[in-house]
Amino acid sequence: MDVFRIEGPVQLSGSVSINGSKNASLPIMAAAILTAGKSIFSAVPHLSDISVFGQLLGQLGCQVTRSPNGDLCIDSTVIDNPVGEYEIVRKMRASICILGPLLARCGRAKVSMPGGCAIGDRPVDIHLRGLRELGAQIRLENGYIVAEAPKGLAGKDIFLGGPFGSTVLGTANVLMAATLAKGQTVIESAACEPEIADLANCLNKMGAKITGIGSPRLIIEGVRQLQPTEFRVIPDRIEAGTFMVAAAITAGQLRLEHCRLDGMMAVVDRLRNIGVTIDSAGDGCVVARSGPIRPADITTQPFPGFPTDLQAQFMALLALGEGNSVIIEKIFPDRFMHVAELNRMAANLRKEGPVVIIAGVKKMMGAAVMASDLRASAALVLAGLAAEGVTTVNRVYHIDRGYERIEERLNPVGAKISRESI
Repeated sequence: MDVFRIEGPVQLSGSVSINGSKNASLPIMAAAILTAGKSIFSAVPHLSDISVFGQLLGQLGCQVTRSPNGDLCIDSTVIDNPVGEYEIVRKMRASICILGPLLARCGRAKVSMPGGCAIGDRPVDIHLRGLRELGAQIRLENGYIVAEAPKGLAGKDIFLGGPFGSTVLGTANVLMAATLAKGQTVIESAACEPEIADLANCLNKMGAKITGIGSPRLIIEGVRQLQPTEFRVIPDRIEAGTFMVAAAITAGQLRLEHCRLDGMMAVVDRLRNIGVTIDSAGDGCVVARSGPIRPADITTQPFPGFPTDLQAQFMALLALGEGNSVIIEKIFPDRFMHVAELNRMAANLRKEGPVVIIAGVKKMMGAAVMASDLRASAALVLAGLAAEGVTTVNRVYHIDRGYERIEERLNPVGAKISRESI
């Protein structure tokens, strides 16, 4: 098992290129199921989650390869086993994205209940409700979701809102299934995240008829079939936000290439209020901090609100702020396993239900810490960059799920991170 050994404090300075979005790539890979033929997707990052999803598609019958230039090629001519087996699906929640396209193309699907990060309960009931509205017959059987549509799917007006707002993966599942349904489907309270817009744009390039992209009301006119396509995935806004915090927490300056600020305004707003300067530059931006870290109140919300996937990273930053800050988690109220680990590094954090109260400290200290999930591991790496002494982050396989060779990208700009096997 690999660990990160991080020496701090450091001050980052230089340029980092933002990779393609993991959260956009996974449902777009699932969209390839909808059509027979070879689709080519560029800017798909080299991540363990992408590899696992490729294995899942291979199990269905697809052929998944990387071209010499790094493009991801998915040949979905044959889908002869519409089953998402437990051994693969348990590793990643996004595996549930195969349910909708399998049902639409094959008329049946059997997918294990998904796994993923330990960030609290994340039911799939809204996914299933939406697919039932399209005409699917669904039952749970020995830990598997079994869905059948012997008469095909039919368009309908569907409301996808839930107790914590819209569902990103649920929207993706119903959207993909609706592209091949008969008639018109209207999805109300659809997720508005840029990753869903990217999926919809990809589907339209495949021949789908989707309007309202980027809004909470998606209208889909079903078509008889879709065609293979070539498509470039958007940059990863969560990776960009993580590197913005890296510049801020180290009082450094980073130029982020291929960074689209138009999908990050909630993040940019909070950083500027904290005392970080962010200036557009070419196809990216320059992020810097020279003054103190000011306290802030943050509430996670569905897009365009503050993303839950950056909550942990901002907690590490505000732990070094002047004064008291408050973070309220409204998407996954139990997503706070990083609190205890940051406290091991001399942060002063107190959890009260879905709220964490942060009393800023002048410095954090290096310590041995344990990553519990993808974004928590990123927060611990960021804290290690700013902490005095050596920080050892265990279970870095979590960070490899969402950040491509993070140590090789941060070390050239001033980090001191070594990957060691234990």
